[in-house]
Amino acid sequence: MSQKGIFLGTDSGATTSKTGGVWADGTIISHKLRQSSTNSSAGTAAVIQGWVDGVNGFLAENNLTWNQVHGVGLAIPGPYERYGVLGRSANLPASFEGWDFHSEYSRALALSAGRSIPLVAGNDGNYGGVAEAQRVRGGKKVSVLMLAPGSGLGVAYVDANGLPLDGDTLCGMEAGHMPAPLHLLGNIRPFTCGCGKGWGCIEPYTTLSGLPQLLEEMLKKYPDHPLATSTTPVKEKVFALRSLAQKDDPLAVDIFNFQAKALGLHMASLLMAVDTEYVVIGGGLIDPDATTSAFRERYLRIIRDSAQPYLWPVQQKRLKVVPATLGELSQAIGAALVALYSSRS
Repeated sequence: MSQKGIFLGTDSGATTSKTGGVWADGTIISHKLRQSSTNSSAGTAAVIQGWVDGVNGFLAENNLTWNQVHGVGLAIPGPYERYGVLGRSANLPASFEGWDFHSEYSRALALSAGRSIPLVAGNDGNYGGVAEAQRVRGGKKVSVLMLAPGSGLGVAYVDANGLPLDGDTLCGMEAGHMPAPLHLLGNIRPFTCGCGKGWGCIEPYTTLSGLPQLLEEMLKKYPDHPLATSTTPVKEKVFALRSLAQKDDPLAVDIFNFQAKALGLHMASLLMAVDTEYVVIGGGLIDPDATTSAFRERYLRIIRDSAQPYLWPVQQKRLKVVPATLGELSQAIGAALVALYSSRS
């Protein structure tokens, strides 16, 4: 395959869809994403049309043609009923349940290209891990674990060949919904999780989704803090915490230190199973545009230090915990890379 062959990735979020791509050697075509509304309120046909429009726009912006496209990857959040078929998603209309998005997108791509285009699909978090893994391992044949706390906790395991662990139904590495080690977190109560499980999922202890519950618990230590008596909605209080932490507010710093500890303990638990050399930490808290270098250094240090006592000696010496670098590019680029890697098998 020549350098001119390309592989494209569609990252379909609940509200925004993005398009990116890589050349046949895996290098990124453009660091400028093509973004558009997912338009899910208009139904599945509108979503498919938006994905195709995103591809057409990306090709035009980069002076590329459909003749160069050798494969497409689709990163889409679950859950799933089976490969290529969506389950009941909390962020999409109920009518999307049972949607065979793989078959419909395949047909739409073929119609636009005038020929069949190979399409792979997978969990958006897993595909984000593929792109970050390519960056950190360079030419080494090593596996990579990624943890990306944001509104929820994205987790990906990427093997030494660059491919993610998807599982049989694309539900593999939904590790945000594994139970937290509550006894190591001060015997804190089990938090409610959006997935409905009652065993204390790690996700609400490490992400934005659980901050209202964590703030409620932490305010017991800070009864005189302005947030304890503020009448502003809890959502506004939660969004103020990141800015407060950058100013070394004790309550906010305690909350994010707690999240870092919880994430580090979870990382150690996962490393017992996957034993990777690299762990990539993603999410908004390590974004240089959102947090200070001092905050990021402390956050990563606490994650690493919290995990260390629970690792095997060889892991303690070998482990590298590094920040993600691709930001919003990761899932679209990861989808394109999986399409590329799948073409080689």
